[in-house]
Amino acid sequence: MEGHNVTISSLVALLVVLAAAPALPGVATRTRAFLTGRRGVPVLQLYADLAKLVRKNVVYSRTTTAAFRVGPVVVVATVLVAATLLPLDGHQAILSFSGDLVAFAGLLGLGRFALVLAGLDTGSSFEGMGASREVTISAFAEPVLFLCFTVLVLATGQLSLAGMLGERLSATWVTAMPSMALTGVGFFMLALAETSRVPVDDPATHLELTMIHEVIILDHSGPELAMVLYGNAAKLALFSALVVSVLVPRGLLAPWPAVAVLLVGLVLVAVCIGVVEASMARLRLNRVPQFLVAAGALAVVGVILLLR
Repeated sequence: MEGHNVTISSLVALLVVLAAAPALPGVATRTRAFLTGRRGVPVLQLYADLAKLVRKNVVYSRTTTAAFRVGPVVVVATVLVAATLLPLDGHQAILSFSGDLVAFAGLLGLGRFALVLAGLDTGSSFEGMGASREVTISAFAEPVLFLCFTVLVLATGQLSLAGMLGERLSATWVTAMPSMALTGVGFFMLALAETSRVPVDDPATHLELTMIHEVIILDHSGPELAMVLYGNAAKLALFSALVVSVLVPRGLLAPWPAVAVLLVGLVLVAVCIGVVEASMARLRLNRVPQFLVAAGALAVVGVILLLR
């Protein structure tokens, strides 16, 4: 019966996190607006935008092929499947197997590839420029992700995300606290890069020469644009969940309190993103790799501390 309850809590936690995902960019944007003395958009604005886009028609360029239409679907599908690999209730994941951390990274990489391919399919030089920048950033971000996972593997001795972020992490967190703190910061920096937030990218900019993620989706419209926007918000929720799971292990809590702690943590991570965006400007493009190398260096230090 206990295992059955945990499975139900895992499913409910997944649905709650996916439903709350569009609110996280709103929290970050509203925090940034508050700290910079502006009114800002409502926290739930993305929900209204998604509802409006779903009701609109889709407009396709004559140069696009099926790759352009499939891209948004793959983006959402890969994020949703990746979410099932995380133990969002602090105990179990809906899907779990040894080495699923590779599948997690691969699914996110597949979604990025599909979006980049859709941008290139338009034949636009601007979208091609954005696609090139997106791939360049991912070439630095993905090794950092595996370095952060390496810290968790060494700390817990587990090769599955459910094992790394579950009860075993709670039991070893005190002895591995410095490494966990560094890894949590590394995941936070990855969240900024993977979801195109300041200082890596600015989702509020309208200058095509400076955009990265936003310029790739210029030709998307209607429900397909809604899928891309939701997929990015859901990815922010996943990386925020990784930050919360590492810094506030919930394996020793009952499943339902663990879900509540996760939701509070997601909001706090979004607030921290807003603080970062209000306190610093977007980095020059040639500085972004240095930002991600710094995140990787934190994870490397975490590995060294565990190997001592």
